[in-house]
Amino acid sequence: MLQGFKDFIMRGNVIELAVGVVIGAAFTAVVTAFSDSIINPLLAALGGVDYSGLGFFVREGNEATFVDFGAVITAIINFLLIAAVIYFLLVAPMNKLDETQKRRKGIDPEEPEPTDTELLAEIRDLLAGQTPDNVHKPLN
Repeated sequence: MLQGFKDFIMRGNVIELAVGVVIGAAFTAVVTAFSDSIINPLLAALGGVDYSGLGFFVREGNEATFVDFGAVITAIINFLLIAAVIYFLLVAPMNKLDETQKRRKGIDPEEPEPTDTELLAEIRDLLAGQTPDNVHKPLN
């Protein structure tokens, strides 16, 4: 049982996922600081509006009832920054690397994989071409 757990943990995908989560959490702190310290003040200077406290009170005088739209706007900006950086620094280069490796192996990345129906039709045609005297012979 412990060996199975060890095998599961030591798989490449699980390790990569764990590293990605840790790096993502650290990167989120960097992007939040960048957004709060640079992007938000620039937007406030350009637009003349500071949306950090943008919202309304459901009940006046009760801080717990403040609906803060500014926090949502900041979260959206953070998300867009994180998504853009991850895409352009990780996803796009990985896709390019994968495409290059497939070309080296002789796999055309533009050529679509055969569908299940096409594969089954090919198998059917091969089976139909067999006669009783060559059933046990290899196909190639």
